[in-house]
Amino acid sequence: MTTGKLYIISAPSGAGKTSLVKQLRAETSDLAVSVSHTTRAMRPGETDAVDYFFVAVEQFKTMIAEQAFLEHAQVFDNFYGTAQQTVETNLAQGLDVILEIDWQGAAQVKRMLPDCVSIFILPPSIEILRQRLQNRGQDNEEIIARRMRDAVTEMSHYPEFDYLIVNDDFNLALNQLKSIIIANRLQQKRQQSLLAPLLNDLLN
Repeated sequence: MTTGKLYIISAPSGAGKTSLVKQLRAETSDLAVSVSHTTRAMRPGETDAVDYFFVAVEQFKTMIAEQAFLEHAQVFDNFYGTAQQTVETNLAQGLDVILEIDWQGAAQVKRMLPDCVSIFILPPSIEILRQRLQNRGQDNEEIIARRMRDAVTEMSHYPEFDYLIVNDDFNLALNQLKSIIIANRLQQKRQQSLLAPLLNDLLN
């Protein structure tokens, strides 16, 4: 069986990453989105083990000690991490896997799995990013100001990623994401395994 490909997708808060990944998964076969562990509180409409695995800080620290995470980081006073076993199981089953993580986590994963593909999503402008955060209606102005400061830090790490996508037009950004996955699926190394019977027939 052909091993799947690991994709890292990062973006500043408010760039639209979550919506893009949700639609990408709905329209793309053999694609899994890794569910991260977090110590933050569950938000309205979220479901445990679907949006995140919501765990206590003590449990998270135990998993760190057991080296259970492929990556982990502290973001906005909370911990986030990706369980290594879940990712490796999906890849072994031939599924492409998406990790929605920040630049800190991306750097950790790249060190462990250098064959992964990394994508960074940018907003069309700093003003639109601020407007999107305000339109959510979830945070007060103090939190929005902090998210904006953190967004600048996050975006400064764009050179560490393989691909850059600007989420101005949602459908265009979605198609660009799809194009990256399709192109990687058509690489000779992967196609050679999938097309083995055809190649054997054509060359013999």
